[in-house]
Amino acid sequence: MVYFKINGLGYNCGYNEDKCPEEKLSCIECIKARLKELGFEFDSTIEIFKIDSIEKQLKLERETIWHKFLDVLNIKHIIIMDKGSGLTLLNYAVSGVDIDADLLSGFIQANITFSESGEVSNQDIITSFEYQYYEFQYKSFNILLKDGDYVRVCLILDHKASNKLRNQTFRFIEKFEKEFKEELIAFQNTGAISFNSMIDEIVESFNISLTFPMILAHSIPPYELEKVKRSLIQNAIYNLAKEMLAVKPFFFIYNMLNRLKKIVNIEDEVVLYEIHQLLERQVIAPTPIEAIVDNIESGQATDQKREIQTSSISSIIRSDANIDELKDQLITMDEGSARKLIKEIMRKAKMAEKDSTYRVTLNEYNKALFIAKNFKFKEEINKTSQKIFNLEHKTKNIELDFNIEKAENAEKYGDFINSINYYQKALEILDGFKIYNITDPRLKKFKKKIFKLREEI
Repeated sequence: MVYFKINGLGYNCGYNEDKCPEEKLSCIECIKARLKELGFEFDSTIEIFKIDSIEKQLKLERETIWHKFLDVLNIKHIIIMDKGSGLTLLNYAVSGVDIDADLLSGFIQANITFSESGEVSNQDIITSFEYQYYEFQYKSFNILLKDGDYVRVCLILDHKASNKLRNQTFRFIEKFEKEFKEELIAFQNTGAISFNSMIDEIVESFNISLTFPMILAHSIPPYELEKVKRSLIQNAIYNLAKEMLAVKPFFFIYNMLNRLKKIVNIEDEVVLYEIHQLLERQVIAPTPIEAIVDNIESGQATDQKREIQTSSISSIIRSDANIDELKDQLITMDEGSARKLIKEIMRKAKMAEKDSTYRVTLNEYNKALFIAKNFKFKEEINKTSQKIFNLEHKTKNIELDFNIEKAENAEKYGDFINSINYYQKALEILDGFKIYNITDPRLKKFKKKIFKLREEI
């Protein structure tokens, strides 16, 4: 039996290709004829694909998700206007582009009014009477308009809308007007409207969540983690996500695509498909930007509270004052007091280094160096600078050993993408050491490793 995909709908024609009674027709034309016989109507935007292998079906699914992602990236703003008055009901910013919604709404209403009246000939407006679309330029943007019974939906785009995005807009307005019919009629009578749930409808209909900050789910079932580990690409995405989340409380899909591209040459469509699988299985979860801001502000408030509780007013040393806070103290400080302060800071740094708290140690050394430079203490400048250099070299070696161990372990267990990632990090550290040891054999060794692992993938 021959299987087809028609705009996402599967259809089995019921015949083997070599025994088809309509052999004079191409398969696509045959399917179109059958659809018409069944009473279906369609236009030139219909997409019919012949699926003759699992690989082809997978390729089609990857391309569908990729185009969905490109459509989301194309949208900058979505404005919903009252069709009769032209007033803005809802202005939803998808990107950071600044749009004056009221000014644009007035511009649109004027252009559409003139276009429909026939009083002027505006070549910039292109209408599609089949679905009542309008398209024109506004500044550097492309505008796509769709009329419903009560509202007019306006998409501000970077580029011209794809057929899929047009169809999406058509489906959205039908669902939107059905769901919010009472609110839209009430607005026409009272001028008041609540749009909180309307935003959710926009996000879902246009897949806006693909542009949201992403996090790893707080609780991932063990069977899902097992699935992740069995997939080379999904496992790499999962580990890279953990790595990125250690630096920031979120990551973006676009950044993930770029990171993986630097590690191994895999098509973006393939990577995005695997990310989409993780999203559907809720291993990765989108988070509205408002939630990220709240978390950051909450974290900052907690840090400030902790600083207040643990700070000591009486001593610069016992506090965790940074260099900027030292400036005011140094204005009234004499050389004797400065030397005592440097000595005390160096003692604190040595204690921190014994506890392997290298960040605290480096912070203390930098404070001592700042004071020494301020008073032009040459001996203390040289001594502290050498301490900083040695400490940075030591921490880099620890980081190097960590990445080499991670790379070798990942390679051992067949996790080649993560192995390449860690070897690349090790190479970056070794590149920083070139000034001292340009002949380090590990430089060539790790480059060969990366080349071989990429061949394995």
